[in-house]
Order: sequence, then structure tokens, then C-alpha cells
Amino acid sequence: MDFDVQNHARTRALRSDGHVRSGPFVVHYDRNWPNPFANYAIPDDGAAPTASEISGLISTFRTLDRVPRLEYLPTCAPQVEPALLAAGFTAENRAAVMACSAETLITPRASADVLITEPTDDAGLLATATVQHAGYGQPGEPTTGETAWLRDTIAGGGVVVLASAGDGTAVGAGVCSSPVDGLSELAGLAVVESSRRRGIGAMLSAYLTAAVLDRGCRTVWLEPGDPGIERIYARIGYRTVGEKLNISLR
Repeated sequence: MDFDVQNHARTRALRSDGHVRSGPFVVHYDRNWPNPFANYAIPDDGAAPTASEISGLISTFRTLDRVPRLEYLPTCAPQVEPALLAAGFTAENRAAVMACSAETLITPRASADVLITEPTDDAGLLATATVQHAGYGQPGEPTTGETAWLRDTIAGGGVVVLASAGDGTAVGAGVCSSPVDGLSELAGLAVVESSRRRGIGAMLSAYLTAAVLDRGCRTVWLEPGDPGIERIYARIGYRTVGEKLNISLR
């Protein structure tokens, strides 16, 4: 499963219009969104980069005016991390990779005062991006790159959802990426601070997962970020299938 997840992430990067090849790495970058989490490299399976190739990767990121950063599953390329550490990179975190299928998905109880929709208009996508932007602790207003990412996701067959309270206030949002070989990634899940601990995150996650499974995907995977959130996903049927490394050079 780890190689399937890695191939899914790499294929999506290769299909994007913002990517370049640097030695045994694919570098995905967003021209309109400098956030480090939208700009990263993925090594080829089994890559064993030389010091020169790591230096070239760093130069590629610097030329793009982006932080040198990688997101990948170490089991798919175990020799990459030692080479990065030797070049001064520091591990940001190691996160569990979880996956869910139609056989394991558990639908939580719905909240009567929360409506989940799939926005496609400018106002709805801006509301979605605003919830995500604030939910991840970003200052100010969302950038055009954030709303463009949502539009591109929909255009590629992915799903974007927005949760609203009874008065129409946006309280949560999330995304399932464009499917590749039957896989989709659940990402960008956020709930506004005043509406947390009400089960909205679980509702959104289950809705997104069911939506892409119903549209032909066989597996949805995600990176929960911390053990507390990991337990929430476990309650709706996600199971740990591997570990992902986020590592960067500051």
C-alpha cells in the first residue's frame, strides 16, 4: 500500500502544470502559492541520491524561490533520508498514513444544524478557502493560489466540500484530490475554532470519503498530522498503512 500511495502523490505532481525534474526527484511547485506545504519534492522509488544530486535539488528550489522540502514515504526510498540529513535537512515530522475503503468506512451520526455542500461558484470556493486558511493558522486572507487549487481539484474529478451552520456561516471544509489509479487523498480538512469538538470534522471526512468511493475510487488515504486527529479518522474506518516523512532545509 505504501508504494501505491507514493505513486499516487508522484503521478499527481507529474500531471500538474507546476513540476520539474531534478535528478531522481520530481519537484511539485505552485506558481501562485508559496506555502511550503504546496511545494515539495518526491523521490523516485529506490532513489539513492548523490551529494551532487541533493545540491542540485536545493538549487532547483532556490531558483523557484521555494523552501527546499520533501514529502514522501521513506520505505519507498530508504537511502534518501540519510543523504538529506547529511546535507543539513531537518525532519519536520513523521506522520502516519491512513487509508479507508468502502468495506471499512463508518458513517458517523449527522448533525441536524450542519449542512454539507459541494461548492463550485466563486463565493463558495472563497468561503472554503477562507475556512482552510484560518484553520491552518495562516494570517490574513486566502490567496488566489488557494482558490485555484480548489478549482483545479474539481476540474480533475476531485471533491471539495463546505460545511455551513444553520445561519449560513461556514464552519468547516475539506478536499479529496483528483483520483489516480483508484486512489484519492483526503486533505485540507479544517473546522473553525468555535465549532470544533462537535463532530464536524468526522462528518466532513466521512462525506468526502464516501463521495469519491461512490465515484469509482477504491481507496482514500490521508496524513492525519497528530495522534489526536488520527483517532478521529480511526473512528470512521481509516487504518494506518504506513508512515510519511516531511523534511526541509530552512
